[in-house]
Amino acid sequence: MSQNFHELTASIVLVYKDGLPYDHAAWTAMLRSALTQDHPPADVIVVDGRGPQARPDFLPADVPADRLRHVPGTYANRAAMYNAALRAATGEFVLALYNDAAPITLRKSALQVMLMAATRNPPLGSPVSGAGGEHAPVGMVYGDFERIDAAGARKDVHLLDWHAGRCRDMTEFGSAILYRAAALRDVGGFDEQYAAADHYDLRLKLGERFRIAHIANRYAGSLYSVSAAGAAHNVFAYLLAGRESQIEMERAFTEHLKRTGAYLAPGAHVRKIAYTPQEEARFADCIASIITPVNNRPGFIGRAIESVQAQTVRNIEMIVVVNGGESDPTAAEVRRYMPGGDKHRPDQPPVRVLVVDINNLGLCFDYGLQHARGKFYVQLDSDDRLKPDAVERILKVFQSDPTCGMVVGSYEVWTLDDKSGGLRRNEEIPVVTHEEWTADNGRNNLLRINGAGAPRAAHIKVIREVGWFGVNDSPHCRNYGEDYDLVLRISERYTIGRVWEPIYEVIRHSGGTDHAIDQVTIDRNDNAKDHMRLEALHRRREMNAGR
Repeated sequence: MSQNFHELTASIVLVYKDGLPYDHAAWTAMLRSALTQDHPPADVIVVDGRGPQARPDFLPADVPADRLRHVPGTYANRAAMYNAALRAATGEFVLALYNDAAPITLRKSALQVMLMAATRNPPLGSPVSGAGGEHAPVGMVYGDFERIDAAGARKDVHLLDWHAGRCRDMTEFGSAILYRAAALRDVGGFDEQYAAADHYDLRLKLGERFRIAHIANRYAGSLYSVSAAGAAHNVFAYLLAGRESQIEMERAFTEHLKRTGAYLAPGAHVRKIAYTPQEEARFADCIASIITPVNNRPGFIGRAIESVQAQTVRNIEMIVVVNGGESDPTAAEVRRYMPGGDKHRPDQPPVRVLVVDINNLGLCFDYGLQHARGKFYVQLDSDDRLKPDAVERILKVFQSDPTCGMVVGSYEVWTLDDKSGGLRRNEEIPVVTHEEWTADNGRNNLLRINGAGAPRAAHIKVIREVGWFGVNDSPHCRNYGEDYDLVLRISERYTIGRVWEPIYEVIRHSGGTDHAIDQVTIDRNDNAKDHMRLEALHRRREMNAGR
């Protein structure tokens, strides 16, 4: 191992193939940025996927062929191309440019600063092999970058710092990543069984044995630019991904959980839920409590209430927790459905209102649960609707399995026209069934994705047992993720039942929490759930170890 930064050696890798979605000028600029680094690379490697007889005809006329290593061949997939580069690389480090989708232009000092981040701590000369942790060497470095859209507008992209809870397959790490070559070889390189999960699998493996460093940018500190339009935030993006790629991601993640001791085998740690005859007798009049937190949505709450009153199961109740205080007009709207109100009907399931003056979703859920008369809690957001047979279908699943602590349903997505007030079913989004919630692996797969499905229902005694809903007392939580954390905890001890037919209608509108969400909020939300994943991984290892 070299003892000074300037003595470190690194190879830079690009791929070339037919059908790159950008022109030769962009390719040339990218190649020149690799060749002209302040820290001269040991070699610049171009893996050419046009066949073993391909010539380096992509070279600019003023760049001699001996300035790079050309590795032509026929490669089964992207992983095979980068493995070919790894075999050809002579450097102690490999800077991989993932340029198959968009051109990347490195800043002149990019390689230099990445090498510094990879080697300054622990001290130069530390052994390469390790089992992860703060004393392990850095195996991977990624950094903030700049995105250039089609109109030439530039925008800094600030990535999140890595930790073991960043195990979502959609976590962004950018398009230029420096690897310690020995670390890549230690984990077996890129797994060529994967067409889509190759990068994800590699990152998980490196994180198990090595540290991962992030170079952040405050001002003019981006390491490179990517000429590509940023994708708009879409809360349904992971649901719309191809099923084959999702299966690959699940397989890579499941193997990661097994290697790290956090995998929950089918049936492991699952227990039954029992009630005394006295407890059961209390639920004769009310089997389920639908609890809805709300803040300043008087125009929506009536639709939600009426969907509860239309249920085929009648021995239920609805508890609306208004968290805007008595001045919140939603409280008055709810009271219209209560005794003395103009919309009250004594033959309908009762509606109750609780009023608090702190906008805290966990407070609303827990306060509602303390007042609930039902055996089961059923989710209903204030701007959504239950299908008429929702509670009936949920109860059938609970009744079928004494280990079932929670039931997750399926839903349709609807859009509200803010001007006309009309509702339209979004046919372009299929019924959201969360197919990743399989009986044998759903609770493991839950850690990989950002959603837990809807609607959710649970035994109220189970919610109490696992510690209630969080009240924004978990790191980074700001009225987000408290329900995801609850699902994680319940899934560790109980079976999660499923209703595959749509029993819920998610209604999107301009005032919704997922509408026009900004990057600061996205990052805050991701930080919250990733920290919950970190805690869940620790709990699962403790459970598997018998502690």
